[in-house]
Amino acid sequence: MPFGRGGEAMTLPVTPDSASAVAHIIGQAVAPVFLLAGIGAFLNTLTGRLARIVDRGRVIEPRLLESIGAEHDRLVREINTVDRRMQLVSSAITATVASAVLVCAVVVLLFAAALIDLHAGQAIALLFIGAMVTLAAGFFIFLIETRVAARAIRVRKALLTHEVDEAAGDE
Repeated sequence: MPFGRGGEAMTLPVTPDSASAVAHIIGQAVAPVFLLAGIGAFLNTLTGRLARIVDRGRVIEPRLLESIGAEHDRLVREINTVDRRMQLVSSAITATVASAVLVCAVVVLLFAAALIDLHAGQAIALLFIGAMVTLAAGFFIFLIETRVAARAIRVRKALLTHEVDEAAGDE
């Protein structure tokens, strides 16, 4: 049994065997847990996007090594854009995971505070603020990546003015 100051036995403000007390603690932690679900969905989006960017880079690499002239220059620009996008999405993932870890810390402190009379209100608030700041950073970096991707998607003039030569069977 843990002892407090002066050797007297410490009592927990909430006994773990009290179902209604534990239910109350869980009720307090529900909102951050829903936030974790949303963060998980966003991470799923980011990892899917990263996988597609990596796949695009793998398609470009062999073509780049075999290309010359204007086509080579275009592929170099494209591979540089792909590299930049990979960096941005990786940074967004890092910020978002940091946010999830901070939310987990909030949930742990909510339970600990209720179980052992820990005065952690300020710590919980600061962790939650940190979680929101890092999540916002993840969203902002994602916004930048989508802008980079949108700018990179340009249809070449040669394709816009391409006409079908029906005699040669060009489609």
